[in-house]
Amino acid sequence: MQHKSSYRNGTYSSEYPSSPRDNYNGGSKSSGGNRFSGGYNADGCPMGDSAYSSSSTNNSSSQYDSVNHPPIRETGIIEKLLHSYGFIQCCERQARLFFHFSQFSGNTEHLKIGDPVEFEMTYDRRTGKPIASTVTKIAPEVVLSEARVTGTVTTEVKGEGSGDNTGRISYETRGECFFLPYTKDDVEGNVTLRTGDAVSFQIATNQRGTLGACHIRFENPVHPVKYHGVVCSMKENFGFIERADVVKEIFFHFSETKCKEELTLGDDVEFIIQTRNGKEVACNITKLPSGSVVFEDVSPEIMRGQVLKPLERGNLVRATQNDPLPGRIRYRAADHSEVEVPFGDKDQCGEFTLRHGDWVQFQVATDRRDQLKRATNISLLDESFYVSGERREQGLVCSLREGFGFIRCVEREQTMFFHFAEVLRLGQDLTVGDEVEFTVDHLSTFSNMNTRQSAIRIKHLSPGTVQFETLIERGVRGVVTKEAQVYNNTGSPTRQPPPDTNGLISCQINQTKKSLPFMAKKCESKMLPRVGDKVTFDLYQVKRTKELVAMSVQVQHSLTNGNSSNGNGSRPIMQGFIAALKDGFGFIETSDHTKEVFFHFSNLEGSPENLELGIEVEYSLGRLNGSGGGCASAEYVRVLARGTIPIAKPLEPTLNGTVTRTLRALNPDQAQYSGLIQVEGGTSYEFGIMGLSCKREILQVGDPVTFQADIEGRASNIVPIRKKRRAIVDAIKGVFGFLSVDGEDTRRLFFHMSEVRGNPSELQSGDTVEFVMLTNPRNGKSSACNVVKIASKGKVRSERPERLLSRLRTASLEESAGPRVIAVRTPRGPDGSRGFRPRRPIAELLAE
Repeated sequence: MQHKSSYRNGTYSSEYPSSPRDNYNGGSKSSGGNRFSGGYNADGCPMGDSAYSSSSTNNSSSQYDSVNHPPIRETGIIEKLLHSYGFIQCCERQARLFFHFSQFSGNTEHLKIGDPVEFEMTYDRRTGKPIASTVTKIAPEVVLSEARVTGTVTTEVKGEGSGDNTGRISYETRGECFFLPYTKDDVEGNVTLRTGDAVSFQIATNQRGTLGACHIRFENPVHPVKYHGVVCSMKENFGFIERADVVKEIFFHFSETKCKEELTLGDDVEFIIQTRNGKEVACNITKLPSGSVVFEDVSPEIMRGQVLKPLERGNLVRATQNDPLPGRIRYRAADHSEVEVPFGDKDQCGEFTLRHGDWVQFQVATDRRDQLKRATNISLLDESFYVSGERREQGLVCSLREGFGFIRCVEREQTMFFHFAEVLRLGQDLTVGDEVEFTVDHLSTFSNMNTRQSAIRIKHLSPGTVQFETLIERGVRGVVTKEAQVYNNTGSPTRQPPPDTNGLISCQINQTKKSLPFMAKKCESKMLPRVGDKVTFDLYQVKRTKELVAMSVQVQHSLTNGNSSNGNGSRPIMQGFIAALKDGFGFIETSDHTKEVFFHFSNLEGSPENLELGIEVEYSLGRLNGSGGGCASAEYVRVLARGTIPIAKPLEPTLNGTVTRTLRALNPDQAQYSGLIQVEGGTSYEFGIMGLSCKREILQVGDPVTFQADIEGRASNIVPIRKKRRAIVDAIKGVFGFLSVDGEDTRRLFFHMSEVRGNPSELQSGDTVEFVMLTNPRNGKSSACNVVKIASKGKVRSERPERLLSRLRTASLEESAGPRVIAVRTPRGPDGSRGFRPRRPIAELLAE
């Protein structure tokens, strides 16, 4: 079985010791209250078997001749343990010896790094190198028996201030009776023992042979002592609980749980302890409310200190790590004394890399069980970067993935990988385009990327801090030799446009003719300079490549008409009206109402959110092969004040007619832009977007309308004559909704929220509305237009609508991809009404 995870002080750890003290004194309390703890020693107690052997074990593989070369026993410390062998650091001399597990006289599972051992030095037969043989573990000064025994309390522990805080427990074995001393700290479960109580305990002895009782448990089968803890690890059908009374874990089987729901990691539980096959197990486990078990008290005072020993990251390091709190921080206490406290990998505010000498702020947590202090809520201070002298780099976050991302560096060509764990979280989430500062770690701490550079200790910067170029000179003059192309980036906002989209400017730099690249987005005006235009620009040097580039480009003189301009005078200014708005682009109706011009929102000066149909704008006509495809596109589009463009006045009287041709915005297949209305006498009148009384009105072929002819012979103030219908709002889903319409077949009619007159936010499901139904001639689908709310919903019906009940009945069949039942014709009663009438009561039928 693999080593289990430990839950200590509310945090999970992958190392199996549950306390740092387990690595040094085998479970003795730092407060000194428990005088009898450790492992069991046969030399000090005649009962039982020895856990550690104090004599050497002769091995057949030893190279020593016991007659000519008597063996010399040496001492050392286990330095490294691998699958079937390890290394020992000698204590008497500077040597590091290999040893195989077959040379260890004992259970290798009980061997760990840092254990003191005794061995004989011999030589390998094949290589002749010195190795260690007949390795034995040196017993500690205080050892503890593995088996639990039972006894009776004969003397109680007196209260504090009495002078004697030691009690006695009688214990009988092999016809002899022993009276073993104990203290209050040796009793588990925070219970008070009385004279005559039956208890179970472990026997401890020190080097002098003094016996004592420790880990004492009150044994009461009628009212057993209940303990608290937290589930710290779980396997297939068993797990372990971190006890709240002592720094120890206890085994439990899933069959011992008395909860309705399954236990999960981190659950607070209550249980009793029983001994089965000589082992302690948790029984009668019940779940407690979350937060019931508290392991530690965290001081509210914020401390400042310096890292003495940082945590070593990586899977290989964690696999061989025995100390759950391997880190060390030194700080100055209130009495000006220097204090050193440990910390673990869950005590940092994030999993960022700490280095030796870093200045950090933290809080001190004290374990209630053994009063062990540790540092928690550790965050890195900015002054650490100045003290360490590390080289900090800057960049922009260019992409984010699942758990990691990449940074576009200011001074490097390649992007820099980083893991989310390295972000110094200061209450701000990381997003694409954020400016950051980081340190490059040449050897990554992640096992699967140990040969790749990565960014660590990542810190957010204020917007505008990161600069990829350095200003060299302002106001440089030059001539455009290649036009820049507009690059519409639909991916990452930090992605640079391809080099072939850059333009070129010819200029003189230090009496040398050079050709400098420039990008379209670095031009001051949306009117991009053309070949031959004289421009002024600012000269910058790219930090990463040391290349010179032109930025803040402004047109000073255009060769198109030979006149000086402010950036748009080289092309004629035209005026028009917004005729159609799409997703990211739109169309402008010219001032003579005869044709339309495409424009992209990127060529608009201002926000496209403020655009409405019929708004007056001015623009200049761009290239025929621009972003508008084969048609001319508008550039440098700017909104004008209402009334800037004169509109022809309408004439009396009001005429009636029929639409024979709609606008091209509704029928892109037609060649003419303008729509056409024909009156009874045969006269026809053209119209554009400005001829509509309501610019959002959709006119279809065949619609009867009323209008007025203007002085130019065009139709204006057009109002369609349509039949209005009523319906109930069935559902609203964001920017669109559905109406429940009763007709030949009950159906749901689509409508867009832009078609709602008044305040669309006031419209709710169940409201009664009035609308006009239109059918798209291209796809045959109908939709509601000119939706007007006329009544709010009444009392909410307690029953669900039948169509929803029908949907719920078939939901399971749809999810399982099974056969579906579809109603192809709704039921109809004899009187022609929809559906069947409710069944009449039997009493009424009998009465008739």
